[in-house]
Parts: sequence; structure tokens; C-alpha cells
Amino acid sequence: MKGQVRKITEQEIQPFLRRGVAEIIVEKEMIELLRSGKKLRLKEGFDPSFPDIHLGHMVSLRKLRQFQELGHQVVLIVADWTARIGDPSGVSVTRPMLTVEQVRANAQTYMEQFFKVVDKGRTEVRWQSEWFDKFTLTEVIQLTSKFTVAQFLARDDFNARYNEGRPIALTEFMYPLLQAYDSVAIEADVEFGGIDQKFNFLVGRELQSTLGQRPQQCFMTPLLVGTDGSQKMSKSLNNYIGVTDQPEDIYGKTMSIRDDLIIQYFELVTDVPDKELAEFRQALENSAVNPMELKKRLASELVTQLYDKKAASEAEANFERVHQNREIPEEIELGTKSGSILQDYLVENELAKSKSEARRLIEQGAVYIDGERVADINYTFPKDTIIRVGKRRFIKST
Repeated sequence: MKGQVRKITEQEIQPFLRRGVAEIIVEKEMIELLRSGKKLRLKEGFDPSFPDIHLGHMVSLRKLRQFQELGHQVVLIVADWTARIGDPSGVSVTRPMLTVEQVRANAQTYMEQFFKVVDKGRTEVRWQSEWFDKFTLTEVIQLTSKFTVAQFLARDDFNARYNEGRPIALTEFMYPLLQAYDSVAIEADVEFGGIDQKFNFLVGRELQSTLGQRPQQCFMTPLLVGTDGSQKMSKSLNNYIGVTDQPEDIYGKTMSIRDDLIIQYFELVTDVPDKELAEFRQALENSAVNPMELKKRLASELVTQLYDKKAASEAEANFERVHQNREIPEEIELGTKSGSILQDYLVENELAKSKSEARRLIEQGAVYIDGERVADINYTFPKDTIIRVGKRRFIKST
């Protein structure tokens, strides 16, 4: 029943703690907690610098949902306070400071997407500003006294930048500290997130212990490789599949992933049984199946999960019509009025981020006008012209 915790069975423990899991600190303690029947407080924090959730986020969100189904409590931390001071990303680039209004708007969008995966009824939403707006300078100094600079230089990206002589702002050292204090503020039992958050999670664990709380367990999930096939899925790298992307876009982007990522995607973001995945893996190794067929299954699973079976069926039909049969989609977004030269038109309609990108797309042969490739950046066209950029992006001039 909702509100009660179900103890995990011995048969469930290993699959529960293996699939979609990179590392657990400390696994033995985690198992004891699951066996205890205690209702756990599961911390998941998010940076509202960007409002979109993608499949990479879903890896940990799906584990949260599994814990919720046992009756445990998710606590979603909106990092509104740290977003206002800036946050170093995993690629060692400091994110911009955000206004209160920007944070609120991004958080609202984020939560609408978050609850497509996680049960809203079993989620407690907390804002960092609840405790940090009340912080005094004395409390800040006391917090910083709990750790040394040497401890923080152990973090990989800080260490690399320090050794290369690149600057590290003092505010960046504050971010792990503040994230750690979030765990203290909500008395977290377990913190969830990607394996790239390991350092920050351990800081939280140590701070809780220092302040007399039971140290949280660190439940870390693998990093899903993005559609570019090389780097982790990221909003800033634009190699992601968003949970609110249109069904045909989710389907089409999934079909574009590299063949060697098919099993990883199945394991991390679908509920296809392990036994069936083993069969998929064997079939791929023996060249007994066309990878495209497995990608279609994967794409269908994802669209069904985020929308429904009807949307998945329609997305598959659209893919086959547009990409396999080279036909034009039945519905095409209307663009701005014709009259602009092609280079400007692509930017005006967000088919390119800048004029330089638009020029590159045109010169590389990625732009088609009514089915014909166009290489002239100054090309102009009349009303009702269909412009295609790449394989999936269509727009019709008005």
C-alpha cells in the first residue's frame, strides 16, 4: 500500500542493485537499509541552469522510481541558490549565474518533465533557498572550516585545471560544500545521480558524519553516451534525446545512435528483461540480426514509455515514410515568410544557431529545397517551399 515500505526480497536485491548502477557507497550498508524496512529519504538534486531533462537523466530517475515503488520517499532539491552563484560543469566550464526569475521558470519546466518518470505523489520538493537564504557569514565560515583545499583539489576537474594553471574561482569550491549541506538540511539517507557526481556525494557523506548525522549512501548510475557516440549525453553538447521531444524526434534520434550503443540504451533506459537483452547481445555478436531492427524496438520502447503505444506506432510509420522511403512528412512546421536569403532564413527559423553554422550546413550539402540540394547561401525561394536540413528537420515557407 502507498505510504508503507516493502522490504526487498533476497531474489530482488542483486538485479535491483546491478542494472543501471555504476557504484554504490557503501553497498553493504545499502543492502542493510533495504532489508530494514525503514522509509528512506532519497535525495536527487538538479541544476536549473537548463530546463530540459534527457535520457541521460532518466537513468537515475528510473532507479528513483523503483525505490518509490518499494515505498521510499524522494526528496527533489531545486538548486536555486547555487544556480545564482554559478556552477562548474563536468567539462570544466563555469556556468553562468542565473536570476531568480530564470531559476523559477527553468525549475517549473524541469519538474513537469521530472514527473513524467518519477511519482509526484511520493516526491517532496525542496528549494535550497529555504536554508541558504537564512545563512549568516558565521555559518558560511563554519561550513568552509570542515574541509581543506587539498581535499577539494582531489576532484578530477579541479586538479586538472590547477595543474594546467587555469583559474578556479573560490565560488566553485563552494558548490560541492553547498550541495553537501543540502544532504544535511534534508537528512538524506541516499543520494542519487551520475557517477560523475561521486566527489560531491562523498563530500555530503563526510559532512553529515562530521555534523552527527548518519552518512548518506551514494547511489551512482552510469553515464549514458549521447547521440554523437563519443561524449556523455548533455544539453550543452546538443547530443541528447529530450524526454519532451516530439515522438517522431525521439524515434528518429534513437535510430541515429551507433550500433555498439544499442545494448547500453536498452539496459539503462528501458524495462526490457535481462534475459531478452542477453539474446539481443548474442544476436548482434553473431550478426544474426540487423541492428536497425533492434533500434526500432528500442525507439518504440522509449516513445511508449514517455508517451504511449499509439505515439510509438505513429513515430515508426513516420520514420519509415521519411527516412526509409524518402517521403515528406505529413505534417510540416510552418516557417516565417519567404523573401530572406537561405542563410538568414535558417537562423530566423532556428534551423541553425548562427549565420556561420547556417553557412556551414549549406556548403556541406545538408540543406535541400523541395528535394534538391542547394549550396548557395544567398538562394531565395517563394511561398510554400519545403526546406529540409539534415535528415529530419523540415519547414515550409509562408
